[in-house]
Amino acid sequence: MATTTLIKGARSTRSTIALKLLMAASGIVFILFVLAHMYGNLKAFSGEMAYNEYAEHLRTFGEPMLPYGGLLWILRIVLLGSLVAHVGSAVALSIRAHAQRPVKYAVKKNKASSLSSRTMRWGGVALLLFVVWHLLQFTIVKVNVGEGGQTPQITENPYQLLINAFQPEQWWMVLIYLASMLALAFHLHHGTFSAIQTLGFTNTAESRARARVAGWVVAIVVAGGFSLVPLFTVFGVIS
Repeated sequence: MATTTLIKGARSTRSTIALKLLMAASGIVFILFVLAHMYGNLKAFSGEMAYNEYAEHLRTFGEPMLPYGGLLWILRIVLLGSLVAHVGSAVALSIRAHAQRPVKYAVKKNKASSLSSRTMRWGGVALLLFVVWHLLQFTIVKVNVGEGGQTPQITENPYQLLINAFQPEQWWMVLIYLASMLALAFHLHHGTFSAIQTLGFTNTAESRARARVAGWVVAIVVAGGFSLVPLFTVFGVIS
């Protein structure tokens, strides 16, 4: 009986480690993607022609080896697979943690945890909802919510979609994106540290401190970079 219990415990431990590694790997995929996506968004500062040329280049990249839009479909498949792996691993790990501690503490103490770690679950849900809206607005349906508050229209001009989404009349849209970027910053901060820890690079106090700094750098660069376009657009710098 004791041997069976030990075997089950070892298998459970290996499975948990595998889930954490899968979550870390898929998280790294998302970090690389948001960095590249942020770079593309910042093309808006170069004007309509540069931004639209960049958007079109993504669709023609690799031709004739790849069909039109081939690169984007490859990215979508990789990101969808990473999303399933990331969310699935998070849910599985959460269920296991709950099963190991079925009775909640009478007094919950969060002194040792950061705000970003405590908001990972609900922040992740909020980001998932934001991504769905973001895809509907800019990729799947391409809904133009701007143009002075008129009836939303569908447009194929990426730059105009971007500009019209963040006009002063759409201040609420700017607030939604800024709030989402704040959630993204918290998620990236803790996620980056957790990925580095899972991969075994936080064995010393110095390495843990560097991992935390790396988390803040990634969070500030990505969330800050994404926030620049809506802010500079709503104030008329990008038009």
